[in-house]
Amino acid sequence: MDDYKIIITVSGADKVGIVAGISSVLFKHRVNIEDIKQTLMQGHFVMFMLCDIQNSELSFKELKNALIEEGNKLEVEVWVQKKGIFEKMHTV
Repeated sequence: MDDYKIIITVSGADKVGIVAGISSVLFKHRVNIEDIKQTLMQGHFVMFMLCDIQNSELSFKELKNALIEEGNKLEVEVWVQKKGIFEKMHTV
């Protein structure tokens, strides 16, 4: 069910530990990573994740804040959106 799907986007200078840091927050809060794509563009790290938050004990907002806080520690930008809203924003 799409009500429990979220899209996480991470962007910043490439360095060790970005995937591990974000993934550890998701693991801690029982979020399932369903798909992950990452790339480097001239030293700039970009990652997209499709996740299912159905089993998480956190609300969407609490999880979003936890991911943004981890991003701040890692010195990367983190955006978290509900999948349905993400799709509507990218549909013309």
